[in-house]
Amino acid sequence: MPLEACHLQLPPLSAYVHIPWCVRKCPYCDFNSHVSDSGLPEEEYVAALVADLQQDLPTVQGREIRSIFFGGGTPSLFSAASLGQILEAMAARLSFSTDIEITLEANPGTFEQAKFADYRRAGINRLSIGIQSFNPVHLKALGRIHDDAEALAAVDMARRAGFDNLNLDLMHGLPGQSVEQALADINQAVALAPEHLSWYQLTLEPNTVFYNKPPTLPVEDVLWSIQEDGQRRLAEAGLLQYEISAYAQAGRQARHNLNYWQYGDFLGIGAGAHGKQTHPVGGVERFWKTRLPRDYLDPAKAFRAGDKRLEAADLPFDFLMNALRLNDGVPASYYQARTGQSLHSIAPALDRAMERGLLEPWHDQLRPTERGRLFLNDLLEMFL
Repeated sequence: MPLEACHLQLPPLSAYVHIPWCVRKCPYCDFNSHVSDSGLPEEEYVAALVADLQQDLPTVQGREIRSIFFGGGTPSLFSAASLGQILEAMAARLSFSTDIEITLEANPGTFEQAKFADYRRAGINRLSIGIQSFNPVHLKALGRIHDDAEALAAVDMARRAGFDNLNLDLMHGLPGQSVEQALADINQAVALAPEHLSWYQLTLEPNTVFYNKPPTLPVEDVLWSIQEDGQRRLAEAGLLQYEISAYAQAGRQARHNLNYWQYGDFLGIGAGAHGKQTHPVGGVERFWKTRLPRDYLDPAKAFRAGDKRLEAADLPFDFLMNALRLNDGVPASYYQARTGQSLHSIAPALDRAMERGLLEPWHDQLRPTERGRLFLNDLLEMFL
């Protein structure tokens, strides 16, 4: 059946808010972030975010918002009052689910810590703290502006501020890092008892300082040992892997990120933010906003910089590159409900993936095998 003739079910809806400024650009960072040397235009940016949201309201199509994520940049550079204004504006225009998850990315620096209690009072109920490492040598190599003592203090401050849902961001495969040092970082993180841990390998992304001037990274055998030993230690601590780089206590998976991986829809507001919209008749659209803050704040320029309606041939890969990141995958019924295509239209590729040991039997659940998770790129290439 042609995609245009299908009636898609509207998936759950989340919202992402991008705040693009940071104190200093880290040498590994390829996100849309910009150093602010002359103060933050908080008032002007909040007004722009609200206007941007107003223009995107037709994409909501009557759905409630399940989660909100403030990312950056360093959104914790904004005051709690400004973030509260954004949330109030969103609540006035959108229906929030009763158990909405509202996450703020925060750095461990002392300046941000002092505002944690105010963020909690503003309605934020989940913090994602960018620790990256507890080793001062590695923090310096990564260009981080906090030290190990501030990292520990940030978690303590978050708990005292009333946050009972914390994610810690931790990296491995750092310049000069040994297996023992990587495990020491994990042991320290485990001792802090976070509900969620994002643990991922440093990669050298284009358009970063590290890409142009690569540091000396651990060799493959060391990286493999870090991965195996680290996953074993996290499992022993009750932080179970549910996605490539995400580990959580039982029932504490990040609902916002799960919505991405389960091919839900999301509003994207702010400079450089991306969004996804399902049209009940007509398919799936991705869109993105003006990238540079100065352009985003220019009233003569449009918030939306571009959009793309996905062709039928694009959808298998677009859906599966998200769904197969999850250890348990997604119900097979999601494929037709969220793409408008019959699952049997990709049955030959699914069968080949199963024969190669990359995919579990697929009629009820689209789930990678352990081998499929290790060779995810090979698995996904079968659907291009």
